[in-house]
Formats: sequence, C-alpha cells, structure tokens
Amino acid sequence: MLPPLPTELLHTLFREHIAPGDLVIDATAGNGFDTVFLAEAVGPAGKVIAIDIQEKAITATRKRLEKADFLDRTSLHLRSHVEIREITGGGVPSTILFNLGYLPGGDRSVITRTEETLAALASAVEILRLGGVLAVVCYPGHPGGDEEAVAVENFITSSPELRTARYGLVAIGSPAPFLLLCAKGG
Repeated sequence: MLPPLPTELLHTLFREHIAPGDLVIDATAGNGFDTVFLAEAVGPAGKVIAIDIQEKAITATRKRLEKADFLDRTSLHLRSHVEIREITGGGVPSTILFNLGYLPGGDRSVITRTEETLAALASAVEILRLGGVLAVVCYPGHPGGDEEAVAVENFITSSPELRTARYGLVAIGSPAPFLLLCAKGG
C-alpha cells in the first residue's frame, strides 16, 4: 500500500470520529471536496459550516453539495475563517478542518495569511468541544506557505489544550504538505 496523502489520511481518521448529527466546520471550503465528505459523515441530522473568502470557492462547493444532495445540511459563508466564532453562533463543533494555502485552480496570489490563520485557530480551539478534533493541512511549498506552516505548527504544539500528531510525506525538491491532527483535552 502506498502512503496516503495527508487529506486521504484525514478522511480515514474522520470517518471514525464524526458521528451522525454532529456539527463540523470546514474553515477553508476551497473546491468543496472536504465539505462534501463532512456533509456525508454528519448525516441528515448533522450540520456542516463551510467558510471561504473566495466567491469561486463557495460556488464550487455549492455545486458539489447540490450534486451530492447535501446542501440542506450545510451552511456556506463567504467570509474569513477569522470569523469562525461568530459564524458558528455558539454551536460546539466536534471537528474543525483547515486546509491552508490557495484555491487549487484559482488565483495563487490569494492565500491564507499567517496572522488570520493564527487568530482563526485560536478561536477554533476555544469553540471546539472537549474531545473534539482539529485538523490543519499545511502547504509550505508555495510563497508564504512556509512561514504560515511554521507559525501554525508552533501555535498548535504550544497549546496546552491540544494533543497533536504530525503526519507528512517526504518530498524531493520542495517541502511536502503535512497534517497536524489535534485532539482537545484528555
């Protein structure tokens, strides 16, 4: 068996963690692949909150959700992940996912920004339920991505509330994406 990509591993692990009826957050909806996966995992009684700053990302996510018939269990927000607490409105998510970097197939100059990501992660840790899972896929191989990846890893590994594992492939020639998988408490 070949080693899985970070997002493939994430989906495998999330299948064991997310229960039908859960509230989960895709803090960076992108092209909607993770949002659709999360919507399937929470089932008809669950709720997915998907956030992205780009209209193109929200449109792509909406189309994927409509095709999978999961739009009714998802709320889409054309906003920054910095606003995660306000968007959640007091809900307590079991799972929060950040897939950093730029929108694949989009404008590569529009990227997640370190300061905003750190603020969003601080809010995510606060609103995540005890025993909940926070997952962050970092992409250090693009301009600005290396700085963000280091800052995110430092923030997460210094949080006393999180127990964290790091998973990544080894790349030749450029830094490979990696996953930071965190459990809150216990």
